This record gives sequence, structure tokens and C-alpha cells, in this order.
Amino acid sequence: MKKQLALALALAMASTAAAAADGLSYNYVEGGYSVQKFELPSIDEDISIQDPKAAGGYIAGSVAVSDAMHLFGGYRQGSDEIDVSYLGTRLGEADFDAKQYHVGLGYHHTLSDRVDWTGELSYLRTEVDVEDEEAGEGDDFRASLGLRGDLAANFEGWVKANYTDGDVYESEFSGTIGALVKFNETWGIVGEAEFGDKVSQFNLGVRASF
Repeated sequence: MKKQLALALALAMASTAAAAADGLSYNYVEGGYSVQKFELPSIDEDISIQDPKAAGGYIAGSVAVSDAMHLFGGYRQGSDEIDVSYLGTRLGEADFDAKQYHVGLGYHHTLSDRVDWTGELSYLRTEVDVEDEEAGEGDDFRASLGLRGDLAANFEGWVKANYTDGDVYESEFSGTIGALVKFNETWGIVGEAEFGDKVSQFNLGVRASF
């Protein structure tokens, strides 16, 4: 019994060490739950519109194209019912739907055995519908700088500073923080939050690394 227990522990530790030693992967796909929060501009002092939180799903991925470069992209879609009031009197609810996809090119440079410096350039496309009618759409470009590293065995984290400009974000700075808990070399739970002045978003999903 003791030998079996020792063998099981040794195999578990070997699996953990293998996952940690595998390092940072830039080849992965992930998907899960997403919330995107928009801060709407005031259009009239008499009209009050609730800021929408478009909750739904997302899918994203990355593929390494060289030792230092990777391509990445993703798509998210969510919806909400927002309150509309006039002079303090609630008029009702409006269906709000948001879609966004992004594609980009990333660069990563090894700072140590556990940490990479990252730089990204990406294009974002956002489309918004209200009551099934097109309410707006826009194109934006983003530049990001950050750090990504193994914080502990089977635990990875990253931080990024972003600058986004275009139709939706209008010269907005934001910060991103994320973490990946690895079950083994392939599977893990991933969470990420981006905090901006006008737009914020949160993801929780499952990642498969290759």
C-alpha cells in the first residue's frame, strides 16, 4: 500500500513538473463565458439609459509562427436588457446586443526561464444592435505591452497595458490582468479582466494548449 501511494505521488509530481517545465505556450484555443460593459455617453439630460453589460460567450486562440512571433484572434458576443427612463420615469427595456472580433500579431521575448516580455498590435471590430436594429459599428486599432510568466507550478499570469483608438474606444488606455491554472500540459482554466475608461470586459473559460 505504501509503495502504491509513493508511486502515485511520484507520478503526480512528475506530471506537475512536466506541465511547469513545458513553459509558456503561444499555441492554444480557449472559450467560455464573457461580459463586456459599455459606458454610454449622455445624449439628453432628461433621458437616462442604463449602461449595458453584454453577457454571453467568447472563443479565442493563438498560434506561434516563429520562436518570437505569434498570431492571435478572438470573437465575443453578448446581450443585455437595458432600462430607459425619461424625467425619472421608467419607459421600459431595450434589447442590447454586442459583437466584437479581433485579430493581431504578437511578439514575445524571453527575459528569464519563467518570464516573457510581450508586445501586440491588433485590429478590433465592434457591432452593436438595439431592438434588433443596427445601432452602431466601429473599427479600432490597439497596441499592448506586457509581461507573461509562470508564477508557480501549474499557475501562469500576465499583465498588459493597452492603448486603443478608433471609432469605439477613442484614445482609451486600459489595463489587462489574467491567469491560467493548468491541470496538465494541455488543459487549464483561464480568467482575464480588462479595465478601461469606457469599455471593460471579463472572461472565464477553458484553455487547451498545444
